[in-house]
Amino acid sequence: MDYIQLLGLFAAVLTTGANFPQTYKIIKSKSTEDISSITYIMLLIGGLSWVSYGILRDDIPIIIANAISALTCASILLLKHTNDKVLETVHDKLIADKDDGLNKGKKNT
Repeated sequence: MDYIQLLGLFAAVLTTGANFPQTYKIIKSKSTEDISSITYIMLLIGGLSWVSYGILRDDIPIIIANAISALTCASILLLKHTNDKVLETVHDKLIADKDDGLNKGKKNT
């Protein structure tokens, strides 16, 4: 693997992972109030365009990295435009259950 491939891999990891902290914050805070729909629509369309480009170029790393990015953008948009009950349910399933497991062995004082 040469330095150009390593640079591409580094870029793919960063751009693919960039939406995960935002997704986590939305689920943890149960709020999408400050999220820009236009930004995530643009990112989703851009990601899907990169996936199409990768398919046409037969470039698996571009396809995979941008497909994951597009899925996280779509998830953020879904959470933004869903009702509060759904966001509460997602929070309870992903965050509250995790917190319960961490606090299970602790005693209340």
